[in-house]
Amino acid sequence: MKLISNILKKYHISAKDTIFYGEYLAKVKPLLKQPNNNKKLILVTAISPTPAGEGKTTVSIGLNDALNKLGKKSIVALREPSMGPVFGVKGGANGGGKAQVVPKDDIDLHLTGDFHAITAANNLISACIDNHIYWGNEFNIDVKNIIWRRVLDVNDRALRDIEVVINAKRHIKYKTGFDITVASELMAIFCLSNDVKEMTHRIDNIIVAYSLAKKPIYVKDFCITGALMKILQNALWPNAVQSLEGNLALIHGGPFANIAHGCNSLFATKTAMNIGEYAITEAGFGSDLGAEKFMDIVCHNGKIKPNAVVLVASVRSLKMHGGADAKKLGNEDIKSLTIGLDNLRQHISNIKSFGMPIVVAINQFNTDTKKELVVLEHFFQTEQVEYSLTTLFINGSQGTIDLANKVIKLAQQPSKIIPAYSMQDSLKTKIDKIVKRCYGASGVVYSKNAIDKINRLTNSSAWVCMAKTPLTFSDDPKQIIINGPFQIHVKDIILANGVNFIIVMAGDIFRMPGLPKVPAACKM
Repeated sequence: MKLISNILKKYHISAKDTIFYGEYLAKVKPLLKQPNNNKKLILVTAISPTPAGEGKTTVSIGLNDALNKLGKKSIVALREPSMGPVFGVKGGANGGGKAQVVPKDDIDLHLTGDFHAITAANNLISACIDNHIYWGNEFNIDVKNIIWRRVLDVNDRALRDIEVVINAKRHIKYKTGFDITVASELMAIFCLSNDVKEMTHRIDNIIVAYSLAKKPIYVKDFCITGALMKILQNALWPNAVQSLEGNLALIHGGPFANIAHGCNSLFATKTAMNIGEYAITEAGFGSDLGAEKFMDIVCHNGKIKPNAVVLVASVRSLKMHGGADAKKLGNEDIKSLTIGLDNLRQHISNIKSFGMPIVVAINQFNTDTKKELVVLEHFFQTEQVEYSLTTLFINGSQGTIDLANKVIKLAQQPSKIIPAYSMQDSLKTKIDKIVKRCYGASGVVYSKNAIDKINRLTNSSAWVCMAKTPLTFSDDPKQIIINGPFQIHVKDIILANGVNFIIVMAGDIFRMPGLPKVPAACKM
């Protein structure tokens, strides 16, 4: 590794605009002016994830390295890993092989403490709500209608439902629970704010509870926003690390894409765009979740737009989407690959529907056969889509040069986002448009609970943040191969007023994940 100070000098970032955390990690002052039109923003997304791995982060890092190798001043902006999946399923989130960001352990575990700051600020709000009730409840808060939940950056299903006892003698208590930090409204505000003033305004307008008279209670009512911003002040600076090839990466913020909006902070993305010629960023999971939210929420709010989109897939993962046995992915399987291409086709359709130039990056494995690659070539010819075979895991930037050249060419084309819905649409219309266009669903089925909440909503001019399984286009994680029409089942509606979200809970989805039978923590 090179000294981070030397990496920053290469990008003309001065020491006075830097907070150093040792020799290889630093925070940099965010540059939040609106980037000019000459700056190129590249979004990296993927097909629906599988245990075989698609390599979205690996491609993002390798593409950034390749662009720098071609003489382009490029910076990659990524999400911070949550310790939930690090110790649960993933075990890390730094790319792989020769396309990684380092120092690995620091990035995976705490980094510079941003998530802890968000956790502390979130839970200070909870403490102040309970304290207010304890000391007399001047706002007449209905303890059965406190909607603000505590958070923690671990996977702990036992904390999904808890009982808070404010005053045992007076029997003042209520049922609530913990969400994972990366699913919190505060995390969404952290990542979607364009500057400190906007963030302060958004935090002020978080609704935490309702009074007995059904009036909303806001964070600003407790006069603690100044304290919350104090907790978050250092966290607002993006974290600077480096790739194995010595190129700058900004890692900042980390909402999940299946239960939140799934993109790194605008602070990091705009800083990358203002410093470099090219900024590479990624959206969580597949195009149906992360990329849709990037286009409809992040770009709208940040007044930015991608110049091109890279869609990541692999032969192995496509075969899994075709029903192949996960233990036999090394075997040639033309039938499963052909069926799995339906998943890729829908993701390509999604990106095209947003009006974006697209190139598909195929992460090659040594088990990919010539016949399988011929099937891919024929598919892309038929779909009239540009693609690139990459070997970045083994070869780093050298294995991504073809992709980088195609991205440079695509980024010269005009691009204009065609949103999935209009902000003026009704909530049901917004949901309907998303599920039909981005999932290929035939329609939506609402529970009585969801209908009741929709009827009570007064803020219809909000973004829709879909919460569903990332593993399939449907809300059933086991329905890998979709045969015929399907519907999306909406079970709950959650208003996140500060961030202007309406979170739509589809299928069985938890905002506090659990650990698998054998957690990644047992393998470290």
